[in-house]
Amino acid sequence: QVQLVESGGGLVQAGGSLRLSCAASGRTFSSHAMGWFRQAPEKEREFVAAISWSGITTYSSDSVKGRFTISRDDAKNTVYLQMNSLKPEDTAVYYCAAAMRYYGGSASYQYDYWGQGTQVTVSS
Repeated sequence: QVQLVESGGGLVQAGGSLRLSCAASGRTFSSHAMGWFRQAPEKEREFVAAISWSGITTYSSDSVKGRFTISRDDAKNTVYLQMNSLKPEDTAVYYCAAAMRYYGGSASYQYDYWGQGTQVTVSS
């Protein structure tokens, strides 16, 4: 079992930055791929970024590429999402997810554990 707790969300103006954190507990964190997803009101959950178990491989959606960066610190059992140049369309609840495999993907079904989410609101 893996427990995930997100933090770092809040209200920010367009062009600003936030860093989300996801603290993991339970099973060995370093062997899991991790991902971030988001869900805006009345929209489906969408993939944001993912990182492999080693931290060497990362990938992100086209909508955030060049603005968001995913990273992990296995010593702290934490994965981060650095969000820069935020836009109003980035407003959503952001979810952290863990996959019981070395490499994750961009589909929700590829992840086995989910956090409760943290709200990010970007004002124009």
